[in-house]
Amino acid sequence: MPLSKSLGYFIEDLWSKGFRLKDKDIHFIYFGKNYTNSEDWLVIFALKVTIQFQMKFDGSFFIGVLEYLQENHPRTKRDAWRLIEQKGLYKRKKPHSLAK
Repeated sequence: MPLSKSLGYFIEDLWSKGFRLKDKDIHFIYFGKNYTNSEDWLVIFALKVTIQFQMKFDGSFFIGVLEYLQENHPRTKRDAWRLIEQKGLYKRKKPHSLAK
């Protein structure tokens, strides 16, 4: 994910892939961005984490992730994942195909 990708573009990209956020969810995402004074890349990261772990948009989970990240000032996506993992959440591993 390039750090320069805009939040609006990311939300449109989700929409084009079939993940449709409700208007109230989009407003809440922008509220969270403004409330935490976060950069787009961090908001996008928090949104991805929310969708990955909740399998839907969950506003309270999203804002909790975003606040936690903003308080800890990650500089890179890798730093942000380390912070998430410190909270006990780990990336899902893709299943490996069985080799014969």
